[in-house]
Amino acid sequence: MGCGSCGTSKDGKVSGCQSHGNCSSGGCNRMNVHDWLANLPLSDPESNCRIVEISFNNGSRKDYFKNTTLHYYGKGEMVAVEGVNGFDVGMVNLTGELVRLQLKKNKIDEKSPEIKKVLRRATEQDVAKMIESKNKEAHMLIRSRAIARQLKLELKMAEVEIQADGRKATYFYIADDRVDFRELIKLYAAEFKVKVEMRQIGARQEAGKVGGIGSCGRELCCSTWLTDFKSVNTNAARYQNLSINQTKLSGQCGRLKCCLNYELDTYMDALQFFPTDADSLEVAKGRAFLVKKDIFKNLMWYTLPDSNKQYPLSIETVKRIKSQNRQGIRPEELETVEVTTNKPKEVEPEYADLVGQISLKSLEKTTRKRRDRERSQQGRPGDRPRNSGQPSPQPTARPNNNRGPNQQQGKNQGNRPQQGQPPRSTQRPPQGGGQKPPNKP
Repeated sequence: MGCGSCGTSKDGKVSGCQSHGNCSSGGCNRMNVHDWLANLPLSDPESNCRIVEISFNNGSRKDYFKNTTLHYYGKGEMVAVEGVNGFDVGMVNLTGELVRLQLKKNKIDEKSPEIKKVLRRATEQDVAKMIESKNKEAHMLIRSRAIARQLKLELKMAEVEIQADGRKATYFYIADDRVDFRELIKLYAAEFKVKVEMRQIGARQEAGKVGGIGSCGRELCCSTWLTDFKSVNTNAARYQNLSINQTKLSGQCGRLKCCLNYELDTYMDALQFFPTDADSLEVAKGRAFLVKKDIFKNLMWYTLPDSNKQYPLSIETVKRIKSQNRQGIRPEELETVEVTTNKPKEVEPEYADLVGQISLKSLEKTTRKRRDRERSQQGRPGDRPRNSGQPSPQPTARPNNNRGPNQQQGKNQGNRPQQGQPPRSTQRPPQGGGQKPPNKP
């Protein structure tokens, strides 16, 4: 995932920010955070929060570390922090007063001695060691799944995360029931020579680690910004008048979509003005049953058993009919409300007769040019005619201006034939190259 100002190159690194995916905008990793208090001037620098939020594994996991050094670590810098029997390398994700708000939200004491420390800025050797450890994760994941299958354990290995120094590996797994993986840990430690930590996650967290595109066309909320996964049930869909279709309401994790809770509070506040005991109404034609509630137009839709037609009623009308039913009165009919749609009326397009506006002069000029071009090609002495079945006409000899005295005399005589010679014929041979006309006697 790259931010809007920089694209990814062939090797997968971001080419625009020149920091290989760690730009200060935070848009090149998951769970990005915008520090909107970064430029806030502080009157007392000593009171500034010394806790730094560090993200690991391209933003899939975050943790808090105490900055005991005198250096200032900005957003996007790679730092080395304390790990399990070693060190780990992560990226600075958040600093300043926003970290204090995050600690308060997660109920973490800022002065707790359990918070680990930031060691130093990551060197080239630290980054190279981290890349070497990350390259082993794919092979370890495949091998760990095979070992779990041999032990016939009912669990699914979702991800393996190795510490930067390669001394510890965290296995994220999914299981419906409790799993006894004591033997599995021994095999993992003997196979991979690392300290093993098993951590159970849910299906929503697995979808966040895998990532993907939702039905809305955007990236999944669980893989970008959502960290608190609340329970979702079908009542959220019923309150919003959604059809109970498991295929449409389920996300890529197989559970109900988290976005069903986004607008639920708005619907709950609007439904407070609707009567709660109006599921059915008694009228003279029979009993009308409630179909749906429209909070945008404050209407309640009912239907009669004998007809498939739906009748929209206002909230005041429903309350009045309900009070009449308590008194044993059945109204003759339902007082429906005329529903007007907000869609704009379709305007028929105006058609214009453009045939008469087309000028034929350009077409005539093109035809005339093509006809003149054909005639000029036929009249050239060296050109062959288009019809290959007919011979080309014989070229006529050009007159020679360099004439002698005898020839000049013949010129004065005109076209009169000389003595002893038959007169010349002035007729040209036909175009088709047929027979020459006979000489006159």
